[in-house]
Amino acid sequence: MMTVEEKKYKKWIVALSIIIPLAVAMLFGVNLRKLGYDVEPLTFLPPIYATINGITAVLLVAAVSAVKRGNRKLHENLIKICMGCSIAFLLMYVAYHMTSESTLYGGEGAIRYVYFFILISHILLSIIIIPFVLFTFVRGIAGAYERHKKLARITYPMWLYVAITGVIVYVMISPYYI
Repeated sequence: MMTVEEKKYKKWIVALSIIIPLAVAMLFGVNLRKLGYDVEPLTFLPPIYATINGITAVLLVAAVSAVKRGNRKLHENLIKICMGCSIAFLLMYVAYHMTSESTLYGGEGAIRYVYFFILISHILLSIIIIPFVLFTFVRGIAGAYERHKKLARITYPMWLYVAITGVIVYVMISPYYI
């Protein structure tokens, strides 16, 4: 049974789960420099947003540890920081791609397949994770702890995978940045 808070936020979560990936896909295809705007390429951003992904992974582990120790308030605060980190990552990622040429992966052989497997699974799960994170969060703040815990068992490993593979993708492609 959904709580009042869950019902209140359900439409927003569904809307955001559709709007965010569509907006990112649309903005990813827009390069301001190619459109004639005199903007500096934000080439300094990839190591920053990769670091943010790493911080998110560490904080997710800390958040789970906190709740297992019974510290719900610390858990909630760490999750809020993780959500903020994910938003910051997304904004920087889009800003980078709107001002810079995409970097092509230059690895060869089997490692190329590994890279693309990690990249594609990272991208797909980063889309899928949006409603999971939001519904899990709302269940937690609504006090629906059993339902929160049940969904968090799915959300946590997916979110952790996205955060970790974001770092791995950066490390693998970083030698090919211009």
